[in-house]
Amino acid sequence: MFDFRPVGFLIGLLLVGLGLSMLIPLVVDLLLANGHWTAFAASGILTIVVGSALVLSCMNGVGDGLTIKQTFVLTTGVFSILPVFGALPFLFGATGARFVDAFFEAMSGLTTTGSTVISGIDDLPAGLLLWRGMLQWIGGIGIIIVAMAFLPLLRVGGMQLFRSDSYDSLGTILPRVAEITRSISLIYLMLTFACFLAYSIVGLSWLDSAVHAMTTIATGGFANHDDSFSSLGAGAEYAGAGFMVLSALPFIRYVQLLNGSARPILVDSQIRSFLIFCAVIVGTLGMWQFGVNNENGEEAFRRSLFNGISILTGTGYVSDNYASWGSFPVTVFFLIGLVGGCAGSTSCSIKIFRFQLLFASIKAQVNSIHSPHGIFTPRYEGHKIPEDVISSVMAFFVMFLATLGVVAMLLAFTGLDAMASISGAAAALANIGPGLGDPIGPTGNFSSLSDFAKWLLAAAMLIGRLELMAVFAIVSSWFWKG
Repeated sequence: MFDFRPVGFLIGLLLVGLGLSMLIPLVVDLLLANGHWTAFAASGILTIVVGSALVLSCMNGVGDGLTIKQTFVLTTGVFSILPVFGALPFLFGATGARFVDAFFEAMSGLTTTGSTVISGIDDLPAGLLLWRGMLQWIGGIGIIIVAMAFLPLLRVGGMQLFRSDSYDSLGTILPRVAEITRSISLIYLMLTFACFLAYSIVGLSWLDSAVHAMTTIATGGFANHDDSFSSLGAGAEYAGAGFMVLSALPFIRYVQLLNGSARPILVDSQIRSFLIFCAVIVGTLGMWQFGVNNENGEEAFRRSLFNGISILTGTGYVSDNYASWGSFPVTVFFLIGLVGGCAGSTSCSIKIFRFQLLFASIKAQVNSIHSPHGIFTPRYEGHKIPEDVISSVMAFFVMFLATLGVVAMLLAFTGLDAMASISGAAAALANIGPGLGDPIGPTGNFSSLSDFAKWLLAAAMLIGRLELMAVFAIVSSWFWKG
């Protein structure tokens, strides 16, 4: 019999924390006397009451750790239930949103996707703008902990490659999370504060600096303006691009750097491959803008840098309508959104390391065809890649493409054209944010989509953020047997 009590207890604690965090935008709205604080008061009280009830009803079942099945349910449950309560300020507040829209916005926030159904963002109360940023900031640190503490133990999509010997105990998952959380939280706070200072220095208001710092470090992409970064100036674009890159690197390397060891971050092949790929993409887009679209040299570089890095890392900010740059850049933007940053970062999508493992496996297969009597072993950072890791990565690629196809076809049934259907599915599953074409392109939003399409995309955001297998596992019949 599956024991839900440890899972319910932890989700209850997180709900209480989420409810308490609503005090921050509540105080902001109170100080600004805009009258919206009541929405956060009602939302916070309801969230804390439900969370407390869960804690009290489940606390008698709490042990020293979680089983593998409980960990699967917890990771999926957290990112399924928290958006319900994170949606309440949108439901009760100034947006006047229906539940489907409020849930979509909250799911997009906590999964750091960045797609939005809200029009007139510039006119939202300060507290609600801050709440959108906080949702992504909370989701960003949450996904780092999930990626570093849970997914390697759950052997999801090759993430077992990053299992640490010092944490290699299935019976002590909770202590493992506590230790990782303490280490990562300090780095996360430091980067957020540094980003806030950078945005302030280039002239952004305190609210824009705070919200954009949170959504940049979370690689989430929620902006305070309908035109995203288009009107924030060149300085904000350069600052944003720099911190998006920093946030797409493995946070464990920052922990090691803070502990006095710089070598790991310098020799990490995943970081090296990611930075090289960034340079190639920015250079390619810049040359296209300069040579084909006759854009000013500095502007061509800046717009290519900012928008290219934003889509590659899955942040989703835009400073220009890149859909009008031409068919080649549009194709590039679609493809790089499926790459993503490094494992163990706030970035999303497939991740650089999986492509490294895929290419290593392909290389070994090609060599074996060329020299049938030779023995060729795929390697990653000089070490032999275990068979189970290769199998997990291949399964991930197959499931990712299959899920992308299914979501795209279902979106097409709702009346979206091929471009919007495919790019919308990719934007949700890879947690990128904007799609391509009307109405979900870089200058549009998802508000005009049908309710079915919004629920479908919200589900795709969840599936993609948890690396597919963590969600698919708990909906399979074999998971609940035994």
